[in-house]
Amino acid sequence: MTATPDTRPAPEPATVPSPATPSPAATAPSPTEVAGTAPTTATPGGLPPRSDALLASDAEREHVTARLRTAAAEGRLTLAESDERQAAAYAARTRDELVPLLAGLPRPPRPRRPRRGPLTPRAQRNLRIHAGVTVAVLLLLVLGAVLGPAPLFVPIGPAFWLGLILFVHSRRAEREASPDEELPEELR
Repeated sequence: MTATPDTRPAPEPATVPSPATPSPAATAPSPTEVAGTAPTTATPGGLPPRSDALLASDAEREHVTARLRTAAAEGRLTLAESDERQAAAYAARTRDELVPLLAGLPRPPRPRRPRRGPLTPRAQRNLRIHAGVTVAVLLLLVLGAVLGPAPLFVPIGPAFWLGLILFVHSRRAEREASPDEELPEELR
């Protein structure tokens, strides 16, 4: 067995850029490399939004613009200032951008009783069952009064208590959050 010389070309050495001439893109890391997130836009004050700032919802923007329209209707804001603040409210990305738009405006009076949200599906089902049982018991009492041996027996007492219990159940049933409870305190 004879050895034959290797005729394959030799591998080229890896080229390393010289550190004396770095490119401008290599020296300045992009904002995504530094923060690990997408670049952010500046707030109206010129500062970038905080990384922990909560994004504003459409409902919060609408609430702020409704307060601004009310203030303009009351004469607290000029039409131009109201338009400017409303445009900024619709352009706001975070809650922190909405708070300064309400500066100088009085807070609306708090309602005596907070609005109640609708019943949850589970509470609706439980209330229907309770109402069905109450109606069935009342029908049995009325049927017993009509067909029973006791003359002039009217089940008013039991009917009152069963109705009262059903009423209390409907008032204390589990409810979804009302729209007022969903707004943060600084935007109310």
